[in-house]
Amino acid sequence: MSSETVPSAVRTASVNLRDPVLAASQLEAQLSHDYLGCVLFFCSAEYELKQLGPALETAFPGVRICGCTSAGEITPEGYGRGCITAIGFDQRYFAIDCALISSLDRFSLQDAQGVINGLLATCRDAGLAPVKGNTFAITLLDGLSSREELVLATLNSALGTIPQFGGSAGDDERLANTHVFYDGRFHTGAATVMLVNTPLDFRVFSTHHMVDRSEKLVVTDACSERRTVKELNAEPAAQAYARVVGVRVEELDREIFALRPLGVKIGGHFFVRSIQRVNPDGSLTFYCAIETGIVMTAMEPEGLLDSVRHQIEASERVVGTPLITIGCDCFLRRLEAELTGELAAVSEFMRHHRVIGFNTYGEQFDGMHINQTFTGVVIGQPDAHS
Repeated sequence: MSSETVPSAVRTASVNLRDPVLAASQLEAQLSHDYLGCVLFFCSAEYELKQLGPALETAFPGVRICGCTSAGEITPEGYGRGCITAIGFDQRYFAIDCALISSLDRFSLQDAQGVINGLLATCRDAGLAPVKGNTFAITLLDGLSSREELVLATLNSALGTIPQFGGSAGDDERLANTHVFYDGRFHTGAATVMLVNTPLDFRVFSTHHMVDRSEKLVVTDACSERRTVKELNAEPAAQAYARVVGVRVEELDREIFALRPLGVKIGGHFFVRSIQRVNPDGSLTFYCAIETGIVMTAMEPEGLLDSVRHQIEASERVVGTPLITIGCDCFLRRLEAELTGELAAVSEFMRHHRVIGFNTYGEQFDGMHINQTFTGVVIGQPDAHS
């Protein structure tokens, strides 16, 4: 168990206790103070969620709590496993409200506008800072819902110029049940939106470290609803992909997927499309949207830590010494760090730069659902006169 208190505006905590009631009590001991207004947490799916939800509500009465399950946690000490990591926000510096989206399939622009208007009203009532330039949104979605693109595009229209980032909930790489937390319990097939208004400086960012190779693969048959590609270049998808990465079909596994993803070029930039699994019929299921006719490019990693360092240090030049960085880090990036022996270095970097967050089944940035990125926000310290 570990905790770190950053003066005034946030507190951070992590617990490894498996008993839900004891874990919630320990989080309360580390986070609670007279001005605690909101708690954001990320937890391992190993917890008994039906007990953890009520335990958290009991431990933090009157405090807004949002969170989700993860595929690994980022704690005050760096990468964690099988634990809960959390951030407590001081209401003197942060006006925060959350909403639940429970019907992802039927989420309309009118619904999105209603959600955002309600959250904005809470932020305005607090009177901490003007909405424009002082507000960002954090989205957490069921990582197995396959509805991220629809929900994010709709929300982005309603948010307008308000920057947004987030992550898709995980379940410790089981690919079985992922959850978001709202109003005392965990939900599947749902999403939460957290609107944060603050007078503190911040910068929202996203980065990946994959570079394109020369090999191209055209999606010639796909089921977009299931994010499954049946054919690439008019041959079984797994066979075509295996040939490009230089292995046999039977050797394809999550390690190959982590180190050799595919990408789609949009507006002059490559966006990674990570493979989730090979299916018995030789098709490939992805973590992101896939459609017949798109051209995919083979990608390979280059400088896992360098890209994150560049973005966070650039953010710190804007906001100053970080109060906290909230990070959504793809679980395949963590796997790559394990495979390449960089895990300790990445973990130490995140500890040094005050990163708290989780490993995701996909990241979200300004209305886009993306893969194998590190996405988040760097928030600056209060000045001496705050």
